[in-house]
Amino acid sequence: MSTMSYANPRHAPVRTARRLSATADMNITPMIDVLLVLLVIFMAALPLSQTGLDATVPAETQPKASTFTSEQIVVEYSAARRLSINSQDVSLGQLRERLRSVFADRRDKTLYLMGDGVLRYGEVVAVIDAAKGAGVDKVGIVTPAMRAPR
Repeated sequence: MSTMSYANPRHAPVRTARRLSATADMNITPMIDVLLVLLVIFMAALPLSQTGLDATVPAETQPKASTFTSEQIVVEYSAARRLSINSQDVSLGQLRERLRSVFADRRDKTLYLMGDGVLRYGEVVAVIDAAKGAGVDKVGIVTPAMRAPR
């Protein structure tokens, strides 16, 4: 005999209700699913957000033993705000015209600028702007470490 009682023989047996208790366990499966979806989204979006600046870095960082040859045009800008093109003094107003005449018949339109470290950024940019206006293609900035003899 069974211990279940039948209130109505045509219906299913009646069971007594158990008392339900709350559990402190958290179901983390949905959280892991969301985390994996976010991880896939960020991994897919990462290559799209990478931007950079293309720069040509010189292969050799040590200065060469030889100094500038006469073929190279060097503008020196001293701390006293004096400009010179290959050791010939020139004013900032005359710089563009002098550089235009120097670079008029040259095939290599590269200028080297040796500026003192105390000069303001705008003053050096004014010299570079004058050089670009005179038709110079490349401006190389010579640092104090490059000038120091080894």
